[in-house]
Amino acid sequence: MKRNRLRIHAASLHYFDAVRRAGTIREAARRLNIASSAVNRQILRLEEEIGAPVFLRLSSGLRLTEAGQILAAHIRTVLRDAEQVASRLDELRGLRAGHVEIATVAGTCTCLLSDTITQMAQDYPKITVGVRIIDTHTIAEAIVNGDVHLGLAFEVPRQPEIRAMHVAHFPLGAVVLPKSPMARKKIVNIREFSGSPIILPKENFANRKQVHSLLFRAGMEDWGQYESGSIDLMKQLVLRGLGVAFMTRIGIEPELRQGLLAHVPLTQGDMPIRSELGLFAHASSPLPVAADMFAERLMTIIDREHEAAQAGGTD
Repeated sequence: MKRNRLRIHAASLHYFDAVRRAGTIREAARRLNIASSAVNRQILRLEEEIGAPVFLRLSSGLRLTEAGQILAAHIRTVLRDAEQVASRLDELRGLRAGHVEIATVAGTCTCLLSDTITQMAQDYPKITVGVRIIDTHTIAEAIVNGDVHLGLAFEVPRQPEIRAMHVAHFPLGAVVLPKSPMARKKIVNIREFSGSPIILPKENFANRKQVHSLLFRAGMEDWGQYESGSIDLMKQLVLRGLGVAFMTRIGIEPELRQGLLAHVPLTQGDMPIRSELGLFAHASSPLPVAADMFAERLMTIIDREHEAAQAGGTD
């Protein structure tokens, strides 16, 4: 559960931010555990102070006005700064407490995040962690809006408002059964799978465009027999001998270590194909202490997996 924010600013700012996130006053009130009328009064008071409406009242919910958008940008900065102050005060008192919110994609949870959370639980049991599984293209927006402290995903489009804290390039490879003849190769060209059933990623996978581009250049753009938005389902289809999937080793680490699957790097001509995994944060806001400690441990674990990928090992 998320810790209460340090209340050093007017309640109307917190209420406005809650309504912006929730989309309705009723839902914001439910999340704040207070009466809807109290939230509405604060919003009306805020609109009176700035002399303009901050929300458009629509049948589908509330939408920010132009004045509301200007105010929202200011309040996000104010609340991030307040969270930073609270974090530093906790550190000064030796509490080592706080909350970390991270947006990511499903495959990173298998080892990268579960290992990081385990380390944090052992070293800092008072720190809470929230993980949101969302599409890659919405991660930057979640960071900019202040909904999360960190974003972790492959092929995140760069934006001026976010900064890359850490980047690692992982080989894109063919995931096959260990008994497959392809598993004995060090590298493989995607054309070598022209006669095989192929398991393709859906749009929520960041490397979908990358895989489709490879298939197009190999004359195999319509070759996919199965498509899935779930990395677990893709793994299961490979394990059941139904085809070959194309992905990095992130998300299949346990199966690689157990020898249940093999990951063979793909090449385009003589060039290896790689996919970029990045850890991102807001460009202009320092991270709270808890989020910064979480990021440091996560970066170390990313480097561990990167070294394993470079070595072609399964440890």
